[in-house]
Amino acid sequence: MKKLLLSFALMAATNAMACTNFIVGKGASTDGSVICTYNADDYGMFQNLCHYPAATHAPGEMRRVVDWDTNKYHGEIPEAPQTYNVIGNINEFQVTIGETTYGGREEMVDPTGILDYGSLIYIALQRSKTAREAIKVMTTLVETYGYNSEGETFTICDPDEAWIMEMMGMGPGSNSAVWVAIRIPDNAICAHANQSRITTFDMKDKKNVLFSKNVVKYAKKMGWYEGKDADFNWNMAYAEPDFSGKRFCEARVWSFFNHFSNDMDRYLPYAMGKVPNAEPMPLWIIPNHKVSVQEVMACMRDHYEGTPFALDGDIGGGIWGMPYRPTPLSFELDGEKYFNERPTSTQQTGFSYVSQMRSWLPREIGGLMWWGNDDGNMVAYTPVYCSMTQRPECYNTPGADEITFSDKNAFWVCNWVANMVYPRYSLLFPSLKEVRDSLEKSYFAAQAGIEKQAVALYDANHPEVAVKFLNAYSVEKAQQMLASWKNLATYLIVKYNDMIIHPEENGKFTRDENGLGTRPKRPGYPDAYKRALIKQTGDKFKYPE
Repeated sequence: MKKLLLSFALMAATNAMACTNFIVGKGASTDGSVICTYNADDYGMFQNLCHYPAATHAPGEMRRVVDWDTNKYHGEIPEAPQTYNVIGNINEFQVTIGETTYGGREEMVDPTGILDYGSLIYIALQRSKTAREAIKVMTTLVETYGYNSEGETFTICDPDEAWIMEMMGMGPGSNSAVWVAIRIPDNAICAHANQSRITTFDMKDKKNVLFSKNVVKYAKKMGWYEGKDADFNWNMAYAEPDFSGKRFCEARVWSFFNHFSNDMDRYLPYAMGKVPNAEPMPLWIIPNHKVSVQEVMACMRDHYEGTPFALDGDIGGGIWGMPYRPTPLSFELDGEKYFNERPTSTQQTGFSYVSQMRSWLPREIGGLMWWGNDDGNMVAYTPVYCSMTQRPECYNTPGADEITFSDKNAFWVCNWVANMVYPRYSLLFPSLKEVRDSLEKSYFAAQAGIEKQAVALYDANHPEVAVKFLNAYSVEKAQQMLASWKNLATYLIVKYNDMIIHPEENGKFTRDENGLGTRPKRPGYPDAYKRALIKQTGDKFKYPE
């Protein structure tokens, strides 16, 4: 079998645009909800909370397809007679779709195809009432109009089922695609992070496994597989993991699983990427306890803390231990190649969400996307209900874009704060975390009561009033977050100005007997950094005896 060997440089570039998805089946969550997540990562990415209103379309009406990443026009496809309300990556029927790009064989990309992965997501959300229907919509579209993106892993969920689907084109001019979709068991958790994760699959399990008719035939035709159909391995044929696919990508999956398993040490050699033929991780695991939404949020903020991949054991984080590293992921020095770790939480996140889908509530209330407009570690996730038709101004700010700052815009205000925190992490982050956690705690504390009121309105035959009520609540909380973050920004400037710390008492900066600000504290170097500095400089800065 011909192996796919992507160059180190290519993978480093690909991972600059890397994303992360986590999946929790309804039987694995604490409340019976299906949970899925998405960190949308790409340098320069600026994304509003998107909205596609429900609509009806006349026969012959066409839909323009514009590339989600590049804004390039690809062509047109016929509109569906009826399309559904979509807010962010969830629709009014609680269907949620996310993705991560893994690339795969370059020769499989079809630049003539009309559908890119991003357009495919939002078109499917507008046309699907269930995850299975979304899979059918997506695959029918690419088999009709072609698929022009690289290899992609999709998370596709509804209140009852969670699916993972992988898709690739079939080369220039093919106007088609190969794909396979697998249902994640209800009692399991799954993850993907820019490395193809589907290996062999049961072609006889029609209930839980779906795939294109040509999935094996195409690989055989191209000389990439020669065995029995039943033994076909998707990623070994189309996207074989190399060092970077394991260390930069599968390591994030390993870390997620490690939060909910006592047996992940056995897969550490694989995730480290340096041991040939190490045992690969399974597509899913059964967690050692039921998983809450809050725990999943914490995993979206993960920097490999407490693991062999941890980012707090070297000087790469600077004086104050920043758990982030500059990109590109690889770098060269004196003819040797080196790399940085790539955790789930990363500075290039454009938006992040944790979606909660609940079958026991009316659909307009059951779908709840916890949304943030920056790196999940640096934002408070605010509630966005799937029935929303009015967006908060902070998530859809007129005039703001990737090169236009606005203090009314959540992306820019959150990045403003985050970029103060990054280089002085151990000093400033506790203040951010306090505000972030306080806001989220208040949202979770209010959730049951808010939804009880919405259900009462719904049951009283006023579903439209229930929707307006939830919409207003979600807008209020988003704008509350923005106001809190603006206050946080000015607080951090005063508190930590010029690398000092102004004293506080009862939440107020203190003054001396003459009315001046109390003399600030000067924290200096942390001990670990002192040792690293002295190790590098020797006696250069040592006081003479």
